[in-house]
Amino acid sequence: MALLFFLIGTACVASTQAQNPSPKPTPQKDEQEIDPDDVISVSTTEVLLPVTVRDRSGRLVTDLSRKDFRVFENGIEQALSDLSLRQVPVDVVLMIDASSSAAKNLDDFRVAAEGFAAHLDAEDRVSLIQFDDRVALLQDWTRSLVQLHRALKRVAPGTFTRFHDAVLLASRDQLARPTARHAVIVLTDGIDSGRGSTFEAALRAALQSQTAIYVVSNTQIERSAKQEELSLLLSASDSVRRFNQLRIDDLQLGLAALDASEQNLEQLTAATGGRLYKPASFKDLEKTYAEVADELRHQYALYYAPLNAKKDGQFRRVRVETSNPTHQVTARVGYFSGKL
Repeated sequence: MALLFFLIGTACVASTQAQNPSPKPTPQKDEQEIDPDDVISVSTTEVLLPVTVRDRSGRLVTDLSRKDFRVFENGIEQALSDLSLRQVPVDVVLMIDASSSAAKNLDDFRVAAEGFAAHLDAEDRVSLIQFDDRVALLQDWTRSLVQLHRALKRVAPGTFTRFHDAVLLASRDQLARPTARHAVIVLTDGIDSGRGSTFEAALRAALQSQTAIYVVSNTQIERSAKQEELSLLLSASDSVRRFNQLRIDDLQLGLAALDASEQNLEQLTAATGGRLYKPASFKDLEKTYAEVADELRHQYALYYAPLNAKKDGQFRRVRVETSNPTHQVTARVGYFSGKL
């Protein structure tokens, strides 16, 4: 979490200057030029805080009332409003890593994505972004499963991975309605091979737009395949190992990159109030996406008017507790106040 503390501390010292907004991404646009500082902060007199509660076994807890929650902002307890548990729709950006590491499993993603959308309520919306060598908006906000189905057919494999650019764009340009929760669900290994936005810029954009990031990571799938191949090469004779030394080095570097990526994904999802899933195979994708849909349907929407009413653009750290200390409470770590 050291990186997160550094990021938040930096943001709190220097207020964010709003840049001229870039055009909304258009379908099939080949390139998106990203300015890491071109992010927004949410200006509101009432904070919407989506919260997920699980018991010690990991099951969703769905029978809590307002009196069961306590919310603290910068260490000061806040009074929840009368509308703190009202149901609100969710706007979900579905993102697919179409780079070479996941391209062969695009059909599994299509099935899982359509299954996910079928679980949403009538007032919820989805959009679809593909990223690889480029970041492309394949479908703008829609409630239509038919439109989503057509957009999913346009997903095509690429080579490299502009993951950070994609998260920044989904957070900054695919904004949710003012009255809706905002979530991004992305299938990726999280290894960014582009030369655009940094991880810090992507994380900050998600926090500033109050976007929850859910990652369905194929790191475990890739790790298993690499470890199996590496073990086979290392168990071979000396001559075979020497002949394959370049491949052995490549596999070891790849495993180290997966470990580093998982740490970033853990940080990104935890900070934004999302969740990291690591299915053991692509056959588990449909089940995993159904679990995300179930969580979104059973989130508590806590509302409060901050006691600190200043519009200073500063980061406000938030903590949520329940009356049961065994509960596992998931919420974003804070938000950036609006600026006059």
